Amino acid sequence: MTSANFCMNLTKILNRQALQKLSSPDSTRQFSVSSTRKMRFVQYRLKTGGQQQLGAQIAAGGDIFDISAVDSSIPNSPDQIPGDGKWHLREGQEYAALGAPVCRVSDNACSTIVAAGKSITPLENVELLSPITKPDKVACVGLNYSGHCKEQNIEEPKEPMIFSKFSSCIVGPHDNVVIPPITNSVDWEVELAVVIGRKAKAIRREQVNDYIFGYTVAQDISARDWQKKRNNGQFLLGKSMDTFCPLGPAIVTKNKLDVNNLDIKTWVNGVLKQNGNTSELIFKIDFLVSYLSQIVTLYPGDVILTGTPAGVGMYRNPPEFLKKGDILESEIEGIGRLKNVIV
Repeated sequence: MTSANFCMNLTKILNRQALQKLSSPDSTRQFSVSSTRKMRFVQYRLKTGGQQQLGAQIAAGGDIFDISAVDSSIPNSPDQIPGDGKWHLREGQEYAALGAPVCRVSDNACSTIVAAGKSITPLENVELLSPITKPDKVACVGLNYSGHCKEQNIEEPKEPMIFSKFSSCIVGPHDNVVIPPITNSVDWEVELAVVIGRKAKAIRREQVNDYIFGYTVAQDISARDWQKKRNNGQFLLGKSMDTFCPLGPAIVTKNKLDVNNLDIKTWVNGVLKQNGNTSELIFKIDFLVSYLSQIVTLYPGDVILTGTPAGVGMYRNPPEFLKKGDILESEIEGIGRLKNVIV
């Protein structure tokens, strides 16, 4: 079963189950049914405790269908991964993994995911985690929105500007962002993040869509003093301090998501700071993935942050930076919203 067919079949089943619940005379819960057929994969933990689990939603804000509960062959924690812990798509089988877990879902498994009521978990009963936890790499693209270049009064780049973040700085969509005492210039950058679904090396632009699993929202939190003035001009430390990469709230599968025309926004304490659209991307996603694959091997679960629109704090007049107590919200149309408190 291909990735697209698996997602389509699972979506149909979840929608059918949702309709059955709605039509049931003793139903006490409401289930949203999405006509856009986009699957949303999440990692979560019950508020009452327990292990990390893998789930799916058919709509933002909807209840979670517990994929981890299907059978014991599906891991729900990175600690339970056999072998090298990579995320594979193999012939005849579907491996859907959010982060380190490798989740084998057979051709028949999707028909049992929501067969029992115990596999449905209300969203209010869970803590959402980052949908990707331990990617092999987090690649980032700088200066990739026309508006971001204009606010700095610089020309658009002729080739992509690539840097990276340590994967250890990834946190969940509602986790706190910690300002370390070594910086006082912490800034925001909302970004569309690509999640790779298959090992990719030297692929062509027209092949890229087959290697993408889906998309999520990222905040490329940045200590501007360390990015621009410290560490001899290398970005890595200023971009990789603990908690500096909130991700989530879900990975939305690539079908029916026009990634070249999505509104992308940031608010600080309810005030709109960034208000862009992915149509402003200088280097489009198919080019970026192909470009990176010529240089390095992209592995399943790898995350690519594709750039940020105008409105970052550093280039405001006067400059603005995050401070303790601020509430940072980041949203991309059709994917979801992060909400992180600065501490």
